[in-house]
Amino acid sequence: MPSILILAQSSPGVLDSAKETASTFGWNPWLFLSQVISFVIVALILRRFAYKPILAVLEDRRRRIEEGLINADKIKKELAEAEKRYQEIVTKANADAQKMIDEARESSAHLAERKQQEAVAAAEQIIAKAREAAALEHERTMEALKRELGRLVVDTTAKVTGKVLTSEDQKRLQEEAARQVA
Repeated sequence: MPSILILAQSSPGVLDSAKETASTFGWNPWLFLSQVISFVIVALILRRFAYKPILAVLEDRRRRIEEGLINADKIKKELAEAEKRYQEIVTKANADAQKMIDEARESSAHLAERKQQEAVAAAEQIIAKAREAAALEHERTMEALKRELGRLVVDTTAKVTGKVLTSEDQKRLQEEAARQVA
């Protein structure tokens, strides 16, 4: 501002030229000042009542999405752990069955032909039972996994969407999750 005063004092023609230009374009300093004040008031009102609430909603939504992603990762880890436990159970059952088979064969070699035939028959029964037990355990594990996955999908969906799911929605989501696991 001081440089304008110095410029205006040093050359009165510049001040007259500026006034003439302002007059030519219809510039009114009081009108300009009132428009600046109106703009500042509108900007402050928008900032307080429009921008802050919108930014708060966007931040809340970002946080919910982040929680949903964390929950999805958690579900993936739990599913991987359940699959690992399933593999361990199947491996152990197979090892136990193989051990039983080996023991039956070893003992049958020392017996007479008749005893050998009885031992082989008993070993085959044990194998069948072990396979049935392994199949039954596999089926139980898969059913439990399907139920747990369905429950986790329903819980995660309810958390991500932020609404309460009806029993029909829960059943449908559980069935879809079970189909995908199968």
